[in-house]
Amino acid sequence: MTKYGLALAAALAVPATLGAQDIGLPLGTKAPAVAVQDLDGKAVDLGRYIGKQPVLLEFWATWCPLCKALEPALKAAHARYGSTVQFVAVGVGVNESPASIRRHLTDHPLPFPVLFDASGAAVRAYQAPTTSYIVVLDRTGKVMYTGTGADQDIAAALRPVVGN
Repeated sequence: MTKYGLALAAALAVPATLGAQDIGLPLGTKAPAVAVQDLDGKAVDLGRYIGKQPVLLEFWATWCPLCKALEPALKAAHARYGSTVQFVAVGVGVNESPASIRRHLTDHPLPFPVLFDASGAAVRAYQAPTTSYIVVLDRTGKVMYTGTGADQDIAAALRPVVGN
């Protein structure tokens, strides 16, 4: 396992009760633009989503029980705010591959793009301490919310960036 993999694996021991602003990028931070991949291995700059409309990023894995528990809230928030907020799942590169993500999405589709962070560049840039890490950016790319765990109130986290 790589040093990145060990660090993320150790971070997965973080208690699931952590909530908004306990960890990760500080509020007001400008979102970093970083390259990840689509599930076909093509480079995707996360910066292409930033600065146009609000963005919700979830650092996610197929094997993450907290991500699975958070999925209904994310899907409901996407149904309500998906026309005004860009949702993006960033698959972490620990015990994961584009093929394993594609297989998972066949049975458990998500209604928004799923990308892959093979090198851990996005995990490091966004200071993602664990999977189920959510980052909400306003339309200028400023961090408005971060949180982890299955009990995050996604709709409440999005209200300040959508205005209702």
